[in-house]
Amino acid sequence: MAKEFGRNARVSSQMQKELSLILQRDIDDSRLGFITITEVEVTKDLAVAKVYVTVLNVDEQGKRANVKLLNELAPAIRHELAKRMRLRHISELRFYYDDSFDTGMRVAELLSDLNKPSDSAQDKQDLDKSDT
Repeated sequence: MAKEFGRNARVSSQMQKELSLILQRDIDDSRLGFITITEVEVTKDLAVAKVYVTVLNVDEQGKRANVKLLNELAPAIRHELAKRMRLRHISELRFYYDDSFDTGMRVAELLSDLNKPSDSAQDKQDLDKSDT
């Protein structure tokens, strides 16, 4: 019977917490924006960790620049992570931009536009009220 919360999930969860703290406190680079780690996926052999991040208050070019910079800083971040986690081998870190937040915001915007009555529908309702 498979474990419900296996080793990969535990390592991913702990890695996400530690990476958040490292980026918040230890990495002192003014080029980095406000970065949030949304998910960490670790391969079964724990060799590679895909780290998904979001960056707030930047344009598309800024998002790409932040992810590129994180990938350049990955060896230093990995070294700091190795100090904090009790693992024999630390996964290679690969940073990716997580666009699910942007997609969710776009969907919410579209849904709110659907809920607003259009000007022509509002005018029609006003005319119907004045006729009665």
